[in-house]
Amino acid sequence: MKLLLDKVALVTGAAHELGMGFNTAKKLAEAGAKVVLSDLPERQEEVEARVLELSQQGYEVMSMVLDVTDSSQAKVCVEAAVQKWGHIDILFNNAGSPDGVGAFLEMTDAQWDSSYQVNIKGPVSLCRAVIPFMKKQGGGVIINNASLLGLGSKANLAGYCATKAALISLSKTLAAEFAEDNIRVNAICPGNIWTQMSELEVKIYTDQGQNREQVIEQMGKEVPIGRWGKATDVANSVVFLCSEHGSYITGAALPVAGALVAGL
Repeated sequence: MKLLLDKVALVTGAAHELGMGFNTAKKLAEAGAKVVLSDLPERQEEVEARVLELSQQGYEVMSMVLDVTDSSQAKVCVEAAVQKWGHIDILFNNAGSPDGVGAFLEMTDAQWDSSYQVNIKGPVSLCRAVIPFMKKQGGGVIINNASLLGLGSKANLAGYCATKAALISLSKTLAAEFAEDNIRVNAICPGNIWTQMSELEVKIYTDQGQNREQVIEQMGKEVPIGRWGKATDVANSVVFLCSEHGSYITGAALPVAGALVAGL
């Protein structure tokens, strides 16, 4: 049985084949959902390639241009999904900015602004666009892609940690506010997941003179489960939270991190 048969989902930041966005979109489609894959204008060719790949496998998908920092584009994207399929049931706010990486005293105003615009304003804009439709139709599910670093912290990541912590707080607040509307809101908190963005964290150490391959190996070993996570580990968790199996879970911040910093 397909867990999300005939549900309609919108996934942001879905261009990269290694990313959590695309891999989650694929898992949602496999579970029976119709999926909108969206990303920035400059990544539209990549998005369309991902959509073609999924459509050739028989899934109902479409692509949309979406800069999440533009609230008008967020509204257009949500409305396009509703116009095409009649409703919208799932929002996965996956798009994120790595600009919050760097020594605190060296971070620029532009880096702080980008972190806020993408990691906080973007999800807020998408939630504001989608919640009225979800209320009208009797419910829905929103998953915000936060980070284990939104629950804890690490040096040289102030902008990233601060905005991801705020995203977790937003998720809990919306869960409480819209529970009576049958809208469930959760944050998912990945740990060491190997995606295209992983290179940025690795670069922090290679810039200090450490060997790249040794850094990657060590970061995998520091996870108690003994390996880097995969984008599909996150995708499977999102599908579970969106399905009836997760119907009593809302306001949660779920670590998907192989017991890295256990207890958070």
